[in-house]
Amino acid sequence: MSKKHRGRIKGDPVTYQLPTPAGGVQLETFVPWTLVKRGIKMQVITPLDAPQEFLSEAYRERLARESTQDTALLRALGLAYHWQRLLDEQRVGTVAEIAEAEGIDVTQVRRIMRLTLVAPEVVERLVRAPDVVLEQVMRRPLPNVWRDQTRVFTPTT
Repeated sequence: MSKKHRGRIKGDPVTYQLPTPAGGVQLETFVPWTLVKRGIKMQVITPLDAPQEFLSEAYRERLARESTQDTALLRALGLAYHWQRLLDEQRVGTVAEIAEAEGIDVTQVRRIMRLTLVAPEVVERLVRAPDVVLEQVMRRPLPNVWRDQTRVFTPTT
């Protein structure tokens, strides 16, 4: 293993020789960390005895990671718009073909595809609300006019 790759797995110090006109400067960088496999992803964990700055940085990173995880509503919205694009581009002919390809019921596909008819302001409000239940949103009666939808859908849906 070359010197540049040393430390990527074990967390060992990495030393670089920088060429300069004066003959070179030796730099050594050490960041205490451990690489742990979580499912199919590799995750960097800082040890408990690391300086306080590393712990606070790891905490901020964990909060950022948790906040960006997709909710069931986001996944359903993504599926709905994907399926709508398949229909619009005529890659599939009917909703029944989508249901057969996905291995789910036609009724469930239709319920999810109704999310493409929701007003953009309502979608933003629902996505930002932390306690939105997908089934309640999908089963709600949906007005045709977007202005009426903003009155019907509230963040506590």
